[in-house]
Amino acid sequence: MSLEETDEMTFNSTSHWDGLRKQARSYENELDTKLVAFSKLGNSFAHDLERDSAPLLTGDNIFDSMSSEIEHVLSNLTSINDEMSECLANASATASMRHICQRHRDILQDYTQEYCKTKSNIQAFKDREELLGGVNQVASYKNGLNNRKQDYFLKENENIMGADGATNDAISIAIATKENLYAQRSSLSGITNKLNNISNKYPMIGNLINKINIRSRRDSIIIAGVVTGCLIVLFLLA
Repeated sequence: MSLEETDEMTFNSTSHWDGLRKQARSYENELDTKLVAFSKLGNSFAHDLERDSAPLLTGDNIFDSMSSEIEHVLSNLTSINDEMSECLANASATASMRHICQRHRDILQDYTQEYCKTKSNIQAFKDREELLGGVNQVASYKNGLNNRKQDYFLKENENIMGADGATNDAISIAIATKENLYAQRSSLSGITNKLNNISNKYPMIGNLINKINIRSRRDSIIIAGVVTGCLIVLFLLA
């Protein structure tokens, strides 16, 4: 191989190496920015959980999206580091190149560890939030049962009060009917006494009065039966 060809290969190898270094720095800068934002998301979860409030962000969607983006950049950076390691296999690799390659690998490892730690913390916050949410749902369910029981008891109390009112009305009607019957009885007794006096003087009128008395007793029995039936119906409906 001529000296010119060797120089050309060295130039191409150097250019490729420089290109890989630029890509590695670009991915590292991108990772640094994304990991800072990812860490802020974790702090947001922790802050909202301490306040016992719902996350201000749509946590699940952002968490999944950012995780996917960071893992994609980590994968690209890993590929670049692998290519840089392949370049070191070249006999022209210098100690400086090996140092640079190792430095990029250390940075990749640091970013990977930071990402895994932050992701684990956020996942723990999410799991705790789901657990607390489940507890709150159980508490809400129990409160709902208690409210339904209270509503049931209030409704039953209203029904009892309504039944008491109906019973009182029925008793009032019965008392009024009883007083009316007593009044009618007094009037009929007075009339009966007068008719008895007349019947003693006039026998034919006495016979007529007896017939009237029989019919009056029958009507009284009928009225008493009707009133009794009404009272029974009222008590059954109450």
